Amino acid sequence: MAYRETAQVSQRKAELRERLLQSAESLVREGGFRALTIQALARDAGVSVGSVYRYFKNKDQLATEVFSHATRREVGAVKTALSGGGSQAQRLRNGVTVFSERAFRAPQFAWALIAEPVDPAVDEARLHFRREYTGLFEAVIQQGIDSGEFVSQRASLTAAALVGALAESLLGPLVETEYNVATIEELCRLCLRAVGINEEDRV
Repeated sequence: MAYRETAQVSQRKAELRERLLQSAESLVREGGFRALTIQALARDAGVSVGSVYRYFKNKDQLATEVFSHATRREVGAVKTALSGGGSQAQRLRNGVTVFSERAFRAPQFAWALIAEPVDPAVDEARLHFRREYTGLFEAVIQQGIDSGEFVSQRASLTAAALVGALAESLLGPLVETEYNVATIEELCRLCLRAVGINEEDRV
């Protein structure tokens, strides 16, 4: 008779897997993906190396899941900000602000997610989520164009450029490891100018 895993056993396994992912994310937050090894995770989680390998076949899979789990959360936060009320310009400003604020609050982790040299599998996931970010910003930009609030342009191209600019522009300031209100404000104005909104003219 084939062994059938009980619900309790399945739940314990799921809980341990989640605990391993949380421990792995903590390692990345503190030292980037370079600090994430199977051995380090086992020590941090208080389990054997063999136990880790039962859930993750290698470091590539582990790193990719940590990256995807964390980035999905970041994308969700930006999506919520972009979905709020107000004008399309305000929604765009909100999205840029949330993206930047969250990066400044965890600079080491943000650098790991945005730019740290990683394995090809993580790089592939990075491209996937960059497209998700682009899609979110594209939707707001297109709505602004349709309503006449933003100047006519190719929304997909503008969104891709803005997401790339946000990521690249934050790399230097993140090294300062301090919340930088001035930098966030400059990024907001840069993104708004890209869609034809110059807030200084409105003052």
